[in-house]
Amino acid sequence: MKDRHSSPFKGKSLFSGLTKNIFTLGIVSFLNDVSSEMIYPLLPIFLTTVLGSSIAFVGLIEGTAESTASLLKFFSGWLSDRWKKRKLLTIWGYSLSSLTRPLIALSTASWQVLLIRFTDRAGKGIRTAPRDALIADSVSMECRGKAFGFHRSLDHLGAVIGPLLASLFLVRGASFRLVFFLAFIPALVSVLVLAIFVEEKKGDYNPLPSSTDSHSHALSRKFPYFLVIIAIFSLGNSSDAFLILRAKECGISLALIPILWVFLHVIKTLSSFPGGIFSDRFGRGKVIILGWLIYALVYFEMGRVSTPQAIWLLFGIYGLYFGLTEGVEKALVADLVKGETRGTAYGIYNAVIGITALPASLVMGWLWQTFGAYVAFSFGGGLAMLAAILLFILMRKPVRRI
Repeated sequence: MKDRHSSPFKGKSLFSGLTKNIFTLGIVSFLNDVSSEMIYPLLPIFLTTVLGSSIAFVGLIEGTAESTASLLKFFSGWLSDRWKKRKLLTIWGYSLSSLTRPLIALSTASWQVLLIRFTDRAGKGIRTAPRDALIADSVSMECRGKAFGFHRSLDHLGAVIGPLLASLFLVRGASFRLVFFLAFIPALVSVLVLAIFVEEKKGDYNPLPSSTDSHSHALSRKFPYFLVIIAIFSLGNSSDAFLILRAKECGISLALIPILWVFLHVIKTLSSFPGGIFSDRFGRGKVIILGWLIYALVYFEMGRVSTPQAIWLLFGIYGLYFGLTEGVEKALVADLVKGETRGTAYGIYNAVIGITALPASLVMGWLWQTFGAYVAFSFGGGLAMLAAILLFILMRKPVRRI
């Protein structure tokens, strides 16, 4: 008899069950994140110090970029189900984002960055749902958490290398604008790898027995409630640009900001793969709840601390939240829907997160400017705790199909 309490790593290779597509899509995300994370940690500082933007406008840029692209996430997911062409839409999305990266270097006003960030995120909106569905199509249910965790690990590894390169260039005297230009190179390579090596998959590893072809019968009753809970959490999950600004406010020097960002993504990289494996073993809901509680702890403390040492500690703990939730949430979405509607489901899931990004960042910016950092971060922590409680209640109920 199998020991239920044995190690999830025992008797199997860590990479068993992962297919060529999973490895290749991981490399694509790695290269794309090297590019984007050469830019992202520096962008709020570039906006506030070079272009003279306010903190509230930073929130507007980040929130608008995500929310206005959210409709594309739903549409592209639905289209990938209808066309059965997930790879093509994924290529289009990565290509659009890649072409916008050098344009940031040419910006002379905040409104230009707003338009560029919108275009960049539109590319993400086009690619995200088809890519996630392609990942789910390429692996069995038993390894789904592992697959998404592996993908997130490589994605975050790119976010380690990107800021290191940015920091290296800055130390050697490069300007913000030159760093933004250089970020185009790995973005271009990522598109080429995707186009050449990723294969379209039509497999369906569906956990829900099918008795009808109707899309209305393709979801469990838990999926709509899960989306509501995700929306509640996301309303308190404002842009990480605010964390960077908080770090700077607490004494982290400009030269160390990219290194702090690297540290965060090292923790993300190290925790995402184990987080996915643990969700395969112990259940998605339990792992997500733990991650959300960690998020709440970090946000409650982020508004209270005032020293660089505390910021470093909280950023490290914050990385665990990503490792326990990002890939696991996506694996749970695949568990709750049938294969032929998987793109649509990921589109809805990502659209919910995208739509709430604008109000989340606007509220965060307004609360910070009006009441201070403590109230602003406590708001996010409170919503995370509420979402964790609601998910605990939801996951205790058996799955029923609509």
